[in-house]
Amino acid sequence: MSIENKENQKPSSAEASVDRGELYLDNALRPNSWSEYIGQQTIKDNLHILLTAAKERNHQPEHILFYGPPGLGKTTLANLIAKEMGAQMKTTSGPAIEKVGDLASILTNLSSGDLLFIDEIHRLNKTIEEVLYPAMESGTLDIIIGKGPSARTIQLELPPFTLISATTRIALLSSPLRSRFSGGTFRLEFYKNEEIAEILKRSAKILGVELNDKTSEEIAKRSRFTPRTANFLLKRCRDFAQVNKNDLDKDAVDKTLLLLGIDELGLNESDRKLLDSIINKFKGGPVGLNTLAAALSEEQATIEEVNEPYLIQLGLLDRTPRGRIATEKAYGHMNIEFRR
Repeated sequence: MSIENKENQKPSSAEASVDRGELYLDNALRPNSWSEYIGQQTIKDNLHILLTAAKERNHQPEHILFYGPPGLGKTTLANLIAKEMGAQMKTTSGPAIEKVGDLASILTNLSSGDLLFIDEIHRLNKTIEEVLYPAMESGTLDIIIGKGPSARTIQLELPPFTLISATTRIALLSSPLRSRFSGGTFRLEFYKNEEIAEILKRSAKILGVELNDKTSEEIAKRSRFTPRTANFLLKRCRDFAQVNKNDLDKDAVDKTLLLLGIDELGLNESDRKLLDSIINKFKGGPVGLNTLAAALSEEQATIEEVNEPYLIQLGLLDRTPRGRIATEKAYGHMNIEFRR
């Protein structure tokens, strides 16, 4: 068959669905209903009230902001809100909106009742933020035409819409922008291991693999309390079991995670290297961030935003005014005799 014929031949719907499922597996693992969305119960309860009231009044839901570490389900919540409201959702991100004209184009192409989802909204330019204020507050878009004395402002009426935004760095949002999310600002919390285990069981069914309680718990406790990380580990464990023609049991999980360099607490090689450096090079600390970054040949931001939050959460690291200190628990985990 020629290349041209292959290109013109359309795949069957079954083939298309298999291809999309394999290519966009992370999307396939997202919950499709509120009942499938495990955890974040307080947020779900608040959203239920907000959305139900809006539907009963036949009004557009007010603007909503989700914030928290990556991988906790902010985008999934936005998708579920769109399904609950029976609305179309347009998706973009802060870095993608480079000019005022980009935002104006997005807003003027919205239809009545649409949801606009802006991911990583903290990366919006401040000039663009100012154009967003009247759009959120009064449904108008102010456009300046021309420059200098001849410049004039045109005000466009926008259809009713709801802005749903997500950010991992809420402190970088300006106060005026934060205050305009009148529907609520919700912080997503890290998950409990029991919740992660339930998420893994659902994901395993979608992936077509069997996962018993013991195996799901083993993956859950190494997932850094994050569903996205848990699903990543599950997929790699599935791959290992498949290639080695083994069952997806605890032994397969242990071997997979050993191969990935992830220990029983979910620490990776980078985390252990950081703890080892503080304990052995700096006698347990305190050590300043600049010195620690230089010793590890690592960016300060990486240590602060990637390694430290989880280590502090586990009680392996303390941040003090004088610097970073490895705790007694860290010594125990690294199999080093505690000393100060």
